[in-house]
Amino acid sequence: MNDEGQPYRLTRLPRGLTLRALVPNAITVAALCSGLTGIRFGIVGNWEKAVIAVILAGLLDGIDGRIARLLRAQSRFGAELDSLADSLSFGMAPALILFLWSLQDLPRFGWFAALGLAICCALRLARFNAQIDVQEQPHKSAGFLTGVPAPVGAGLALLPLYLWLASGRDEFREPVAVAIWVAVIAFLMISNLATLSWTSLRPRRNIRLEMLALAGLIFAALLTEPWWTLAVLCAGYLVLMPYGVFSYAKIRRQRAARMAAALTDGASAQAD
Repeated sequence: MNDEGQPYRLTRLPRGLTLRALVPNAITVAALCSGLTGIRFGIVGNWEKAVIAVILAGLLDGIDGRIARLLRAQSRFGAELDSLADSLSFGMAPALILFLWSLQDLPRFGWFAALGLAICCALRLARFNAQIDVQEQPHKSAGFLTGVPAPVGAGLALLPLYLWLASGRDEFREPVAVAIWVAVIAFLMISNLATLSWTSLRPRRNIRLEMLALAGLIFAALLTEPWWTLAVLCAGYLVLMPYGVFSYAKIRRQRAARMAAALTDGASAQAD
């Protein structure tokens, strides 16, 4: 009761987003800003900063989802925001950077190659969103991805730029070769190829110290020779792609054999 003898009224505090929910979304927005800033650096011809901005966007994109799961702050809004940021940072940004750097010297076809990269990135992300609630996903259930993921695709598309920055040779800036390369990467992004994910990479325990040493050496190489190191990492990923395809084919054969054995056992049990 208050001083006038009236009962107190309980009022609800205004509801809003908690800091826990804002953190992963803020990281996603930071990734979006980083990718778009890469376009700004590309417009003024600062190619090194343009590449670094796209790579930074990829690093931020790699941690926002993990932080959301760690904080239990996953939301549909965050998933949609992440896809929108990925489309701009890994589709539009590298496409415009490559166009300004090389593809604009190839009349007509250069712009179509850049458009293809941006469109295929958007299509890949749309396919990913459409399959979020789909229960039966053979690649995902086996620990693989379908096609080259958007951040990796952006990094691979920029490979000619890495080589040009590392060597200074204009052969890597040849617009016809760059256009063909960009078209290949765009196709790989929307392909149905089974590609490796972090969950499918499981090195044996007896080489874990060697893996840690390799990670340290790669980090040191990125600090001293970033462009050659990025080029080598891209080459390593391309070399591992056939391994991912063969590994998934092996898992699929094993699943088919187990299913056939189960059907045979079921038929035998019914016959008995």
